[in-house]
Amino acid sequence: MRAPFGARVTEAVAAHGPLCVGIDPHASLLEQWGLPVDATGLERFAMTCVEALAGEVAVVKPQSAFFEAHGSAGVAVLERVVAGFRDTGTLVLLDVKRGDIGSTMAAYAQAYLGEGSPLAADAVTISPYLGFGSLTPALDLAERTGRGVFVLALTSNKEGPQVQRARDENGVTVAQAMVDEAAARNAGASPVGPVGLVIGATVGATELDLSKLNGMILAPGFGAQGAGVADLASVFGPVRERVLPSSSRDILRHGPDVGTLRSAALLVRDSVS
Repeated sequence: MRAPFGARVTEAVAAHGPLCVGIDPHASLLEQWGLPVDATGLERFAMTCVEALAGEVAVVKPQSAFFEAHGSAGVAVLERVVAGFRDTGTLVLLDVKRGDIGSTMAAYAQAYLGEGSPLAADAVTISPYLGFGSLTPALDLAERTGRGVFVLALTSNKEGPQVQRARDENGVTVAQAMVDEAAARNAGASPVGPVGLVIGATVGATELDLSKLNGMILAPGFGAQGAGVADLASVFGPVRERVLPSSSRDILRHGPDVGTLRSAALLVRDSVS
């Protein structure tokens, strides 16, 4: 039995600093690296990231869509990425943003969190916008298998506020309701619970009460999308120590040389530590 996700992510951050490196092999980056935009280029890109980052950063975040775009061959590469980081001290947070109901959500949970699945990562991103309760199969399976989930709460896309900042009859925003549900799942866990949140580093003032979350926060948007160290302090304030800033393009543009890519990741890691 593996240790609970909260213990493992806390250990990884203590060892390697609070950084999540996105592995986003979109076509422009493959071309920038001088690679063909096909499954062979994808594999060379992805395995270079494994070589450069394994054991060097706390968390990596492969974006599943960029692998799925290459069909079954791309999914096979994603399986190799997940396997490549296993037992290296670097956790894999698979960015899939799945959200569904009933048996369908249970199947997604089994694919990404179930024992024996080749796509089972240390944690996944999931969407609660069919209702937080719809996530129960993933939340329960993650807890049983010592894995984690990161629930979308407040995202940086311009369409997000239409739903996430909407208020109920008591004046509570939808995003705050997601925070409160996550906090309830994490209550009593030590050092933190298995349910994290996704809150964009570029969202500005959140108006969220995160004091009872007792979980990690993934903060995409650090680096190329505009957020810097000062934003992490202003957006997250007293829970800054639980934040995993996520940077992708700012680091990946330094490939394909393994050493240069690793150095770029370590430079960003040190800047947020």
